[in-house]
Amino acid sequence: MILCMQQLPPGFRIGHATHSAFNTGVSVILPDDVAVAGVHVMGGAPGTRETDLLAPSQLVATIDALVFSGGSAFGLDAASGVQAWLREQGRGYPAAPFRIPIVPAAIIFDLRTGKIDEWGRYPPYRELGFEACSNVTEAPHIGRIGAGIGATTATGPGGVGIASQRMPDGITVTAVVVCNAAGSTHVGDTDHFWAAPFEIGTEFGGRGVASPWPQDAHRIRTKAGFKELQNTTLAAILTDAQLTSSDAQRLAIVAHDGFARAIYPVHTPADGDVVFTLGNGRAGRPVEDPMLLGVCAGNVVSRAIAIAVYTAELQTKQQAEKQAKPREGQ
Repeated sequence: MILCMQQLPPGFRIGHATHSAFNTGVSVILPDDVAVAGVHVMGGAPGTRETDLLAPSQLVATIDALVFSGGSAFGLDAASGVQAWLREQGRGYPAAPFRIPIVPAAIIFDLRTGKIDEWGRYPPYRELGFEACSNVTEAPHIGRIGAGIGATTATGPGGVGIASQRMPDGITVTAVVVCNAAGSTHVGDTDHFWAAPFEIGTEFGGRGVASPWPQDAHRIRTKAGFKELQNTTLAAILTDAQLTSSDAQRLAIVAHDGFARAIYPVHTPADGDVVFTLGNGRAGRPVEDPMLLGVCAGNVVSRAIAIAVYTAELQTKQQAEKQAKPREGQ
């Protein structure tokens, strides 16, 4: 496993539960208390839960957790396991005399790489959701883990990626993604990432912008064609800024720019691309420059997507080398 080197905003933790035998899993984003949330869907084949509740006009403005899961629509069961964990912690929206944990969720399609015939009567996601909550940490792993273990792109493996940026006013903006795109994160047949102009240091290999520019760069590459709804990239923007519901929704809309900078093609009829925003207000003040916040959100999303794929490719290569060693010794 590869540890995330990016810093989460204060008051957020992330947990994964991976079912290696079924090649699927769940990832949970858990605020220490609650977070104001927003969402925007751009893909043509989304699978979500509780997204209508996040509109600025609705009653409940905060959520208790956010779930990303494999399993297509079956994976929405993971939110029930997260609700069970939160209920045991006494957390949830107060609806006297009860507390009801508010847990939006979104899924990717990874059934093609899994073993659905071995699930039994019920899918494993409720239990995986509960387990992911038990594993939350401020230093999560990335790559082929949790909801990203069965993820792929047009050119290879996908996975979980995280990228952060600290704004001049001290507010932290972090993107958490699960990249399972129909399109490609690489320029043409090269190993250069579309997101290269936004890379910081060598966080996804330091390969730079493709030069010379490939003649086939704009040729459309998809892993399954637009007719198969077996894709989706998910993202969550986490920040310690004070946000209103309208702020959160606007930030989710703008953050989709990061998808377009990192994946080609993107937002297709075969993708269920979704961005959530979670703001916990730990910074104690609103954002000084909302426009700059949006720019940063798009930047960290593009970086997180490339980090997810780069990390997954490293892990796949390491696994292949490990499996090859015993054969070499025979």
